[in-house]
Amino acid sequence: MRLSYIYNMKKVLIVITFFLAAKAAIAQKELLPFDENNKYIYYQVVDQANLIADTMYNRALYFLKTAYPKLKVTQNQTNESITGTGKLVVTSTLLLKHEDGEINFNYTIESKEHKYRFWLTDFIFKPYKTDRYGKSVSVDGIEIPLESGAAKLTKKQIDSYLDQTGAYSKQFGDKLKQYMVKTSSLKKEAPIKKISTKDW
Repeated sequence: MRLSYIYNMKKVLIVITFFLAAKAAIAQKELLPFDENNKYIYYQVVDQANLIADTMYNRALYFLKTAYPKLKVTQNQTNESITGTGKLVVTSTLLLKHEDGEINFNYTIESKEHKYRFWLTDFIFKPYKTDRYGKSVSVDGIEIPLESGAAKLTKKQIDSYLDQTGAYSKQFGDKLKQYMVKTSSLKKEAPIKKISTKDW
């Protein structure tokens, strides 16, 4: 009787675990809808009633410099927009965690009075191979947009990469929101003391 109860409880726990995992996967995929160009995109508009565009622009720059220093940044202060590129490493867990490749992406952060928006898109998968030194390096000449990945990748791979990309994009957005509301996030730089050789 007791063994039967334990066995049934294990079955229930397995079903619950599977259900929660499936629900989490669906939630991640929903983070990346298609845009008007049929590309996956993570896009949000955030109201920030107490902030002006210039302040949000500077905080976005500080956010990138501090939280994501490896991302490439292009500034356009005229219209308070920041664009750039980045990449995330995607993994598979067959037996041991293994780096499958990297996903390159473009991002944009724009601000105007009392609101800002940001998005990540143009997700392109580049597979890795192991070089003669045992390091993972990208394979030259192979770039697979996630939108057309079904032709060259398995469904399991696509689902996994979308899940990881969605999680990364959400983390990026959540961190950006934190930096936008931190009044202490912008540290004032001490003025550089200069010596003049003209007067003596």
